[in-house]
Amino acid sequence: MRLLMTGLNGTLGPKVARVFEQHGATCIGWNRLQTPPDDEAAGQAYLHGLSPDAIVHLAMGSEAWAARLARYAATSRIPFAFTSSVMVFEENPDGPHQLADAPTPSGEYGQYKMRCEQAILSANPQATVARIGWQIDPEATGNNMLAQLDGWQRDKGEVSASRLWRPACSFMEDTAAALWTLIHSPQAGVVHLDSNARHGYTFDQVALALAARFERDWNVVPTEAFRRDQRLIGSEELMLDLAVQLPTLSA
Repeated sequence: MRLLMTGLNGTLGPKVARVFEQHGATCIGWNRLQTPPDDEAAGQAYLHGLSPDAIVHLAMGSEAWAARLARYAATSRIPFAFTSSVMVFEENPDGPHQLADAPTPSGEYGQYKMRCEQAILSANPQATVARIGWQIDPEATGNNMLAQLDGWQRDKGEVSASRLWRPACSFMEDTAAALWTLIHSPQAGVVHLDSNARHGYTFDQVALALAARFERDWNVVPTEAFRRDQRLIGSEELMLDLAVQLPTLSA
């Protein structure tokens, strides 16, 4: 299988590509310098020349670009998956957030992701929109929970972690495995990829479990500074439970 995978230079993309390639797929990126995403004619020529078997859209870019990719997939009758975000939901109303819940973003990033969701599903009702939470990986930098907590310990001398927050979060390799499943067995519409959906571990529990697994000497300070149930409910069968990766959670 030959896939077009946007976002190969991002945080999640390399991990997704690695998992896909372990399954025998060939992942081909989108070179923005050679083919600007908002050059519609150039983009269409690139897609027709590549003729991919599936498209996985992980990159940031305009809603129009996302819609064109989804429309091409619909016309070509190939699977299409897009990664959206838990940030399409705010804390009011609180979670856990169901598949049918209407997005309530107030921040710019959440509003952007919501517009992409709408543009994609309007162009291709058979597309998969996979909402994800905070990602975890021992190698990745950027917006990665482990790296973020390392930074808090380094800069502040502690990791403040609310016992009233149940974050949506997953290991990148588990998110990648779920995306691979969704390419081979597509699900039309929204899915929720959250390893914390079943049990709702609190942020202080997750931080302590991360410290134990990755031998971090963090000063984890439980607080009650932030109250929110951020979990993404409804597609638990697609994800490993968080305790599989962090066994001390179930100890």
